[in-house]
Amino acid sequence: MIKATNIHKSYATLEVLKGVSISINKGEVISIVGPSGAGKTTLLHIIGTLDRANSGTLEINNTLISSLSDKKLADFRNKNIGFVFQFHHLLPEFTALENVCIPAFIAGVSKSEAEKKALELLTFLGLINRINHKPNELSGGEQQRVAVARALINNPAVILADEPSGNLDTATAKELHQLFFTLREKYEQTFVIVTHNEELANMADRKLIMRDGNIVE
Repeated sequence: MIKATNIHKSYATLEVLKGVSISINKGEVISIVGPSGAGKTTLLHIIGTLDRANSGTLEINNTLISSLSDKKLADFRNKNIGFVFQFHHLLPEFTALENVCIPAFIAGVSKSEAEKKALELLTFLGLINRINHKPNELSGGEQQRVAVARALINNPAVILADEPSGNLDTATAKELHQLFFTLREKYEQTFVIVTHNEELANMADRKLIMRDGNIVE
């Protein structure tokens, strides 16, 4: 599913990733933990094709990422990868339903088809009564579930989450953590989660520890 080999990434003279190799199977839930500055988010951004490595190879779904032009890479990302960040990044002027539909519209899906899929996801996530609410009318947990639905709208093979519960209270965070595993069972997605939350990290199928730009165990 995901195979990264000897990934190096530097910003000017700062070497952030120092030869990271990682292999992730379809349907796995992987957590990545480690101190701030270890390179966790940088690795997640490279796996998510938001940034390119200086050297090394990355394959996702048997596609060699370095072989794609910027335009093809953006198309690949939209169709194959979903993102959940610490802050939901919902567009404030749009409703929950509209926010969820946006990636589908970018992918060229018709309005009726996008809304049908969005309603299915929002129903599954317990938000059917909130579809016409704008982000400022939703609780923090509801906003994050809308962001999860948006990440799922194009049926991506991979969901990447960066501190997804870092902005939530304890009870809401637990709900979100359990939701990831429920989604894995229902949609068979692969999850890669960067987190400082030990409970979430320990729930994963595998916990990888990063330190000083590499995976140490």
